[in-house]
Formats: sequence, structure tokens, C-alpha cells
Amino acid sequence: MGYGLIWISTTLVFVLASLGNCATYLIQKRADSSASWSFDVGYVNVAACAIYGYAIVVPLAFYFLLQYLGTNASLVRFWCMWGYSLFIFILSSFLLVIPVEVLRWIIILAAGIDSACFVAVNLKSCVEGNDLTIVVFAAFFLQLALAIFIKAWFFP
Repeated sequence: MGYGLIWISTTLVFVLASLGNCATYLIQKRADSSASWSFDVGYVNVAACAIYGYAIVVPLAFYFLLQYLGTNASLVRFWCMWGYSLFIFILSSFLLVIPVEVLRWIIILAAGIDSACFVAVNLKSCVEGNDLTIVVFAAFFLQLALAIFIKAWFFP
């Protein structure tokens, strides 16, 4: 049913928390090798709230919006779709540990665009026949916003 929502989101939470800390360690050691560093446990809380909140609330909002606009949307399908769209962020998080800022931005924007296209294409199949292109664009830009949030918060 909604395994993508549960397992991919949970994996992403722990990957962001651990690799985000690893990235901050590498950047701090690169800037000043004598500075002390400590693991920031707060990354787990932020990751959990952001990822679970996004993966549950955004599909729910789109479901109610599309129901209101008269389409035949499925909430379980939306949760699965948005859950699976997060998978690319797990893979890209491993590359975001590389302490080259320009490369990190290229990686996260590519992952965000890939994830956004996945959501937009699948959402478009739900609204076909209706003039709801703005809804598809909104979903696309929300995915991009999530990607930028991941980069800015966990891999500064």
C-alpha cells in the first residue's frame, strides 16, 4: 500500500541526519583542522518533522484540492507517489557529502528537478482532461523547494 511513504521517508530522515552531520564535519575540518566538532542530534528532529510532515501533508493537501476541483484523485496513490519521489534524495545525500559547494548545488538541483518531474508527470495523469496545469506546476515547485531546504539545512 504505502510502503514508499513509510520506508523511504524513514530512510531519508536517518540519511539526512547522519550524512548532514558528516558533511558539516568535513567542511569544518577543511576550514579549520584544529577546531573541535560535535554531532548535532537536532538534525534528526528537523529531518523527521520536515520529511514526514512534507510526505504526509502535501499529498493530503493536493488530494483535498483536487477533490474540491472535481477530479477523481486517490489519497493512497498520492501518498505512494510523493513517498517514492523522495528516493532520489537518499542517493543524492551521499554525493552531498563532497565538500565542493558548486557541485553540491548541481547535485541537489538535479535531484530536485528529477523528483519534481516524477511528481508532475504522475500528477498530470490524475488531472488529465481538466485545465489544472497550475496544480501540476505547484507540485513541481514544492518538490524543488524541498530539495533546496535539504541542501540549505543539512548540507550548508
